[in-house]
Amino acid sequence: MSRMIFFTASTLDGFIATEDHSLDWLLSRDIDHDGPGGGAAFMSRIGAAAMGASTYQWVLDYAGVDKWEYEFPCWVFTHRDGMPVAQGPDGPGDIRFTQDDVRTVYDEMAAAAGDRDLWMIGGGDLAGQFADAGLLDEMIVSFAPVTIGAGKPLLPRHVELELTDLARNGEFAIATYRVKPPGASER
Repeated sequence: MSRMIFFTASTLDGFIATEDHSLDWLLSRDIDHDGPGGGAAFMSRIGAAAMGASTYQWVLDYAGVDKWEYEFPCWVFTHRDGMPVAQGPDGPGDIRFTQDDVRTVYDEMAAAAGDRDLWMIGGGDLAGQFADAGLLDEMIVSFAPVTIGAGKPLLPRHVELELTDLARNGEFAIATYRVKPPGASER
């Protein structure tokens, strides 16, 4: 059965991007992509992904519209018109623009992923919508040793979590959490 995992990086003060969606604070940091919390092992488990329009636009701006690397379908939640379709090495990426509710999209993602996991790539509010619907199972957060004071929050709502693992990778503290069902109370 597929699990929805919010796999992301955060500043110590809880932001995933600056107000203008920059990740400059993250890109100069040392991390081993084959180590704990690195992307290599995680990516091998993924069958579908979701992201918000700002995250998608950042990926296109950073990597280029012609360098889409993901080989699985990706749902982009957006109300914007005319967003470009990213291009991979074999043609257009499997990008599915949507304005549907997260429950509807989750079912589509799970069907596409088969027995593989689902990746909530970014934005914190979108991850929160999946959590509110009881559809977010796990968070893996790589905390960078930097603060930025303001920006796009990691998860801008109340969500109960249980710490299940801690690791270190380069400059990052990697924390893995199980997401408790909505309405779960603290012990």
